[in-house]
Amino acid sequence: MRVVQAATLSSIADYAVRDVAQPRPGDGEVVIKVAACGVGYVDALVALGRYQVKPALPHTPGQEAAGWVEAVGPGVGGLAVGDRVMASVRGGFAEYAVAPATMTFRIPATMSFAQAAGFRVNYLTALHGLRDRGGATAGTRLLVLGAAGGVGTAAIQVGRILGAEVIAAASTDDKRDFARAQGAHRVLDTTPDGWRDRLKAACGGGGPDIVFDPVCGLLFELAFRSLAWGGRHLVVGFVGGPIPALKASLSLMKGAALIGVDVRQFLLFEADRAAAHLTELLTWVAEGRLAPPVGRRFAFEEFAPALEFALTGQGLGKTVLEVA
Repeated sequence: MRVVQAATLSSIADYAVRDVAQPRPGDGEVVIKVAACGVGYVDALVALGRYQVKPALPHTPGQEAAGWVEAVGPGVGGLAVGDRVMASVRGGFAEYAVAPATMTFRIPATMSFAQAAGFRVNYLTALHGLRDRGGATAGTRLLVLGAAGGVGTAAIQVGRILGAEVIAAASTDDKRDFARAQGAHRVLDTTPDGWRDRLKAACGGGGPDIVFDPVCGLLFELAFRSLAWGGRHLVVGFVGGPIPALKASLSLMKGAALIGVDVRQFLLFEADRAAAHLTELLTWVAEGRLAPPVGRRFAFEEFAPALEFALTGQGLGKTVLEVA
């Protein structure tokens, strides 16, 4: 089978398409014939060895894939060859990939493989962050930073379903139009000068109850200072560059909380709850309440441009590598 692989993590140029043996499933595993694989900022960081968790070598990028079950290992129940699924895989930039059966979910007939390939991590992060960590309910005023990216888009859509009033912040007209199309009630630019005043106006003279922040960039402290009393600032990621700091006194003055949202550890420590959340999200898709947009698509041979594009932060929605 064909697989994208590198023996070192110094450069995207180290990766190449190679022919290797097709994998076989072990106990509790399935092999998936990959149709599409999600490509995110974290995937690119891991591919370059810049992420906090270093992969084993040789490395094949891609953590989220969608396709058909090709083979089922011993001890696997509830999945059969030919099932359309999404899964957490070891190396999704490949024609076939291995996945734990516990991390493999059948997808609705109405859901495309491209939609499914970028769904699991982003939408699970949004639901876990907004409901479990942020306490979002009907009427919650929600500010989403990085609103046109994959996880920002998920936060807009999930926030709407939870009944939140969504204000989306994005850096360009195209991104703001995209955020509005995903359900944002109002949109906001990201120019720091006068930004708090514009946010206050967008909030009807008050402030957001929740800030969903996958950027943690120039607007980090401005957004925290703008929180309503008892507000929650959700730290989701750091695509904005150097990690910012916050004075502890601000939390006291606002009666506010800075809360981390780590879906990797949520899946590790609360696996049953995470699986229930994902089942709920897929039910929303099947019911037509949730329609994940597909971002830019790259052919399998365009794996290098796909990783480079993911690093830029310019994508609208989740970037996808189409394999089969």
